[in-house]
Amino acid sequence: MSQTGLRSVVESRRINTALAWLLVCFLAIAAVVQFLNGELQWAGFTVAVAAVAIVPAVALRDPTSMLPWEVLFVAALPIIGRALIAGERLAGMTFTGRVTTYLAVAAVALIVAVELDVFTPVRMNHSFAVVFVVITTMAAAGVWAVVRWLSDILLGTAFLLDNRPNEIIEEALMWDFVAATVAGVFAGILFEYYFRRRARLHHRIPESDSGVRPDSDDEVTDR
Repeated sequence: MSQTGLRSVVESRRINTALAWLLVCFLAIAAVVQFLNGELQWAGFTVAVAAVAIVPAVALRDPTSMLPWEVLFVAALPIIGRALIAGERLAGMTFTGRVTTYLAVAAVALIVAVELDVFTPVRMNHSFAVVFVVITTMAAAGVWAVVRWLSDILLGTAFLLDNRPNEIIEEALMWDFVAATVAGVFAGILFEYYFRRRARLHHRIPESDSGVRPDSDDEVTDR
């Protein structure tokens, strides 16, 4: 297939909609499997990712108003990774722990950033776009930590408070925020240099659903 033909397939609204909903269905099924396996925090997180992903379609009452399928694929990667490399370690770090968790958190920040960029009139310059995703990732990591702590306090789970000394828990939590920041930087660069500059996102959705945006360098780049 020629480059032009491949681009037309990748940028097709119909194909984008089908792939996006397929990935949302995958997330829903994964959440059910995680719940049945007793992975309650990951089941809740996966449901949250799926819910954020369908916000444009629900808000605009149009099932074709979906995020670019690449965004949802990035969001699904950590969940796929947990199934494929469960328990694998590299340099003492468990992939199903800090790595996959904060890649998933960064993916949520990426989803939010793309939704704002595509479906609203919000405009961000190049540097702010990266910083926004990083800060959103760190904020999501903070909310995730609070949710786990509240679950331990109110429901008797052991996501954070697992009988380890307090200083060990606090150190692990700080490393979690470091991991979230690194993942956020990666997601921010991906957002700016792929989704805003190369992915031609405005070709994927109905024109009436996109944010009204004045001419910018981004639009010139996308032509």
